[in-house]
Amino acid sequence: MFHPLRVRTVERLTDDSVAVTLAVPPELRETFRHKPGQHLNVRYTVDGEEIRRSYSICSPAAEEPADPVLADPVLRVGIRLVDGGAFSTYALKELAVGDVVEAMAPMGRFVLEPRAGRFAAIVGGSGITPVLSIATTLLAREPDAQFCLIRSDRTALSTMFLDEVADLKDRYPDRFQLVTVLSREEQQTGLPSGRLDQDRLTELLPALLPTAEVDGWYLCGPFGLVLAADRALRGLGVDRTRVHQEIFHVDDGPSASARPRVESPAHSRLTATLDGRSGTWPVEEGESLLETVLRSRADAPYACKGGVCGTCRAFLVSGEVRMDRNFALEPEETGAGYVLACQSHPVTPEVELDFDR
Repeated sequence: MFHPLRVRTVERLTDDSVAVTLAVPPELRETFRHKPGQHLNVRYTVDGEEIRRSYSICSPAAEEPADPVLADPVLRVGIRLVDGGAFSTYALKELAVGDVVEAMAPMGRFVLEPRAGRFAAIVGGSGITPVLSIATTLLAREPDAQFCLIRSDRTALSTMFLDEVADLKDRYPDRFQLVTVLSREEQQTGLPSGRLDQDRLTELLPALLPTAEVDGWYLCGPFGLVLAADRALRGLGVDRTRVHQEIFHVDDGPSASARPRVESPAHSRLTATLDGRSGTWPVEEGESLLETVLRSRADAPYACKGGVCGTCRAFLVSGEVRMDRNFALEPEETGAGYVLACQSHPVTPEVELDFDR
């Protein structure tokens, strides 16, 4: 369900990015209480076309209040301009204080509930957005936690949330470690410029911190960086269960498919349960299971339709499907039977999904 939220502020971060703060009315404050690392799915109509996008929340997560009515959650999201991106272009050029944007309740499993321990993140570009919420919340709430942030950006001028990260360094000098790498600009101090590829990370990470003692790694940004960081950590012997990923952008190229490509049957039917109501519909040739549901249920959850955000996650009750791409679900989730409806196509004549589990 989408709820109307009014824009409170629009702050320019860089030439191609802004931070947008959304005001939450009292009756929706519990609905929009978020966990550190979650995102908002927003929709807006531009020139008669409905646009949906997913943006991570950069503000710290508020603690549970004694009186929910007194809670005032701050919803601040970071938006970077994407070439050809309808909503990001609108946000940077036209979105203004007082405008209304519709948003779903915060969601996502790229989260870190504050606890004692040592944690680290490797981020690229706008991948800093959810990690800023994670690090700020963790360090403020848990005095026995440490956080190392390794961030990669093109240039200093293109770096989002410079002041916020600098503030963390000032407030927690003994518990927050910052390492900055610029791919297209030399720094007077710090690491040499260049991309953070697998070989460089394999050499760099053990020199920065004891990799085996890190309780949780958070990788966020473009697919290439996340893949390189994941492979470097695996090569260093880091247990896969300690590595958490969120992809922000995927270029055309290799995909993380759940199963090898299998042709769909000529005639198949989908049964889907959503918000307690079930329906059965024929799957038309070439369409995804999400598209099948949307023909009859406009309230089906989705945002990116690219296998990245995970909004359309559903439980496969029966039958078999193939996924074209999967950049959102962890192996434990696919192993437990979850699929991305936007990327799923039927392999068996009958398929049943449950969006409520």
